[in-house]
Amino acid sequence: MSESLHPTTDPTKMGIGRSIAVLTSGGDAQGMNAAVRATVRVGLYTGAKVYFVHEGYQGLVDGGDHIRPATWESVSMMLQLGGTVIGSARCKDFRSREGRMKAARNLVKLGITNLCVIGGDGSLTGANEFRTEWSGLLGDLVRAGKITEDEAKKSSHLNIVGMVGSIDNDFCGTDMTIGTDSALHRIIEVVDAITTTAQSHQRTFILEVMGRHCGYLALVTALSCGADWVFIPEMPPDEGWEDHLCRRLADQRARGSRLNVIIVAEGAIARNGKAITSDQIKKLVTDRLGFDTRATVLGHVQRGGTPSAFDRILGSRMGVEAVMALLEATPDTPACVVSLSGNQAVRLPLMECVQVTKDVTAAMAEGRFEDAIKLRGKSFENNWNTYKLLAHINPPDVKSNINVAIMNIGAPCAGMNAAVRAAVRMGIIQGHTMLAVHDGFDGLAQGQVEPINWTSVSGWTGKGGSMLGTKRTLPSKKLEEISQNIAKFNIHALVIIGGFEAYVGGLELVQAREKYEEMCIPIVVIPATVSNNVPGSDFSIGADTALNTITSTCDRIKQSAAGTKRRVFLVETMGGYCGYLATMAGLAAGADAAYIFEEKFNIKDLEVNVEHLVEKMKTTVKRGLILRNENCNANYTTDFIFNLYSEEGKGIFDCRKNVLGHMQQGGTPTPFDRNFGTKMGAKSVLWLTEKLKECYRHGRIFANTPDSACVLGMKKRALTFQPLADLKADTDFEHRIPRTQWWLKIRPIMKILAKYNIKLDTSEHADMEHVIKKRSPLGK
Repeated sequence: MSESLHPTTDPTKMGIGRSIAVLTSGGDAQGMNAAVRATVRVGLYTGAKVYFVHEGYQGLVDGGDHIRPATWESVSMMLQLGGTVIGSARCKDFRSREGRMKAARNLVKLGITNLCVIGGDGSLTGANEFRTEWSGLLGDLVRAGKITEDEAKKSSHLNIVGMVGSIDNDFCGTDMTIGTDSALHRIIEVVDAITTTAQSHQRTFILEVMGRHCGYLALVTALSCGADWVFIPEMPPDEGWEDHLCRRLADQRARGSRLNVIIVAEGAIARNGKAITSDQIKKLVTDRLGFDTRATVLGHVQRGGTPSAFDRILGSRMGVEAVMALLEATPDTPACVVSLSGNQAVRLPLMECVQVTKDVTAAMAEGRFEDAIKLRGKSFENNWNTYKLLAHINPPDVKSNINVAIMNIGAPCAGMNAAVRAAVRMGIIQGHTMLAVHDGFDGLAQGQVEPINWTSVSGWTGKGGSMLGTKRTLPSKKLEEISQNIAKFNIHALVIIGGFEAYVGGLELVQAREKYEEMCIPIVVIPATVSNNVPGSDFSIGADTALNTITSTCDRIKQSAAGTKRRVFLVETMGGYCGYLATMAGLAAGADAAYIFEEKFNIKDLEVNVEHLVEKMKTTVKRGLILRNENCNANYTTDFIFNLYSEEGKGIFDCRKNVLGHMQQGGTPTPFDRNFGTKMGAKSVLWLTEKLKECYRHGRIFANTPDSACVLGMKKRALTFQPLADLKADTDFEHRIPRTQWWLKIRPIMKILAKYNIKLDTSEHADMEHVIKKRSPLGK
């Protein structure tokens, strides 16, 4: 809410005298535990009493031992567990008024008037109904002598806040629901495993994923693995799709592809509303083409396993926002859901979201499929459009006579290849000739440039590292050779994919335009680095993969520490001077502290951290995890901090250190990085195509305006192009980081969840937004 509403609110006193209950309901989803943990800890931080409701609404109705007080330690070691620790159940009793009366009595007796519900749209609709009926239920309870007038008065109003936990991502108004990203991780693990066996035998694989009414998982999977075809309920294939599908598969084989992948959502339908099943597709492909075809139904594997880093951060951030929304609510505030849009926490009226979600189902039932896709939101629509462009169009016969070069700069990271593949294919679709530059600016200076075609990038989406080869060399020392090769290979536009060096390199090319006319071509920089330190973008390709690597390593380390007891681990992360990885991994792994360059610290702070751990060893949680960014301080090195902790902790805890190193740059890209890379690659080439038309004069291309060299970045809620020159003011070139970084605002959350008594800035809380009519431009 805005600052004026509570200028003097002390967040540590907001909840005094209030009680909050948290429950998980409906199908389980990975990340629910992170949300429960954050709700409990932030609730306790505000001074409120917090209760667990075990077994969802059933526990609310049964009461007794099902509703228990939660403590700080009771949510320890929950973060990395899938499912929901407090249990979830489908509940018939709560559907009857009698059941809801029992639930109301149980809450009144404990003085609970704030309910936090984590579940799907059914669970949240039920919560809203409960809230609407609340005063009527209390009236009946008083008349029946089940509660006193006084008790009814004290609990006269029920506040409800929802968090959407559903692996299907089927709730409108929210970019990502808790569990979606983790489900994609499980699916992609399977796709990667199946791909290797399919290629060995030249097989066609049909993979059925969850999503009874929503095709999100199927669509993103198809984008992330470059599938040949995807069936989703929102957009059934056109009449005669059988012929089209067989033609496509045969065509791919003729081009030398050894495998075909078809993704089917379990709720896939044809135009006439009849189901399209994986068995039906298998029969079609086998009968018509005689291909060796296998169908795999993934089922509940998708719900299982450990939550991804994104889902842990999402759950934790939503938990904080949910507690604030509950404690700030008045009797007139509508029940809301907390959600993330881009990277911002938002509050949305619950029933508006439910209404739009129902509108999608209605649109599908009435055959208004274009509407269904629009109602799903911007993010879904973008995914669908990108998929259609990259999968379905055959290259045009007419060439554009434009040559677009693509290169990787800086350190390798996962997802670079997905961006290259999408850019190459989008260029070919536009009729351009695509050129691959090997080994960065060195390669451009030495003429390591060759044409790259449609099939040469097949299968690249899931490959880690950089297939083109990458170097850190900047162009300023080799401008003469570079300009000669731009002329020699007749390069009309340039896509630079990489980290901070890509940004600086782009700037150097722009500055060289005064001297070298060859540099006057449109240039686009796509941020790709584990450090996430490129100005003009909130996220870089590769950072999500690195974050998951660090998080899973920290999980193992914590497990080891939990076994030995009284042990503190110090883990050094990459990131250059940028503390993004250390901070986000700290939040995702439940660290006690994360030392970063952006937040200065001194010996007193280190002392406070040691004392904090000494206190922690007196509780049941006898372990510690400290993260340190590699360049956070020149003097307080990893060894120094390790020695300090070891000395100060003598007799209370012992210390171990781990330097994670280059494993953070490797590995196969996560679904987010594959999808993000694909969208960025495709969008960059579409933008270049438009720019080239603007810059075409007197039979040649001449681009020398600042807006002809841009960074393509994710800003708050949308992909935007920003001129390289305009970003100079927001760049700290010495430390290679942007001057303003959005994620610094969420550092206090990590400290509060680690039980530091600090002030949470409540002035920046999300206002209630609306989803109906003026839908916000959601874009993940």
